[in-house]
Amino acid sequence: MLKVLILGGTTEATALARRLAGHDRIDAAVSLAGRTKNPALPPLPTRIGGFGGVEGLATYLEAEGIQAVIDATHPFADQISANAAAACARRSVPLRLLTRAPWVAGEGDRWIGSPDMATAAQALRGLGEGVFLTIGRQEVAAFEAVPDKRYLIRAVDPPEPMPALPRATLILDRGPFTVEAEVALMRKHDIDVVVSKNSGGAATDAKLEAARRLGLPVVMVERPAGNGVQELHGVDAAVAWLEGMA
Repeated sequence: MLKVLILGGTTEATALARRLAGHDRIDAAVSLAGRTKNPALPPLPTRIGGFGGVEGLATYLEAEGIQAVIDATHPFADQISANAAAACARRSVPLRLLTRAPWVAGEGDRWIGSPDMATAAQALRGLGEGVFLTIGRQEVAAFEAVPDKRYLIRAVDPPEPMPALPRATLILDRGPFTVEAEVALMRKHDIDVVVSKNSGGAATDAKLEAARRLGLPVVMVERPAGNGVQELHGVDAAVAWLEGMA
């Protein structure tokens, strides 16, 4: 049996776990970072919490006899991806990145590219008053630099602490979302601009179609640079790669 570790936290990771559950040649387990309070648990043995950096992950790989790793973390989880690349290189464990293709602007889109959240916050200054932050909870504090806007913040769990934004409304919700619901939400809260990470995938892309229909600009924060790890696009490709070693 090929012992596999899936670094999870995405819909792709859950889909891969379902495919590998009960596999006759692959013994897989999943690791979740624990940043979401009530994560949807995959149908495989699951550990929750960090490893303690590169050294901790390298020690875990050796102790558990892991023979292959699939990094299926969020495209913006750059620290764990960097740790995985370094730890797998140290232990000579094969590693692949299971990731979504990024979104690409199409006809009718009004995207403003941004390399990071601090730059995204500054980009808001001339873009209207109502801002829809669809970036999760961990980086909303960057927008304290532009406190005069009216913010709608959507996240799975509340930011801790809440950012010092005098006019902020928090919505706790988890995708997937429909285009119609996103349009209605943006209209209800008089949204003028949407801020998004370019995470790709179908779970939250409805907001982009809603912004397009409403003619709203989108400040799009691009993904961090990768670590040179070979990418797999789609669960089928990940299963095929693992079965080729099993």
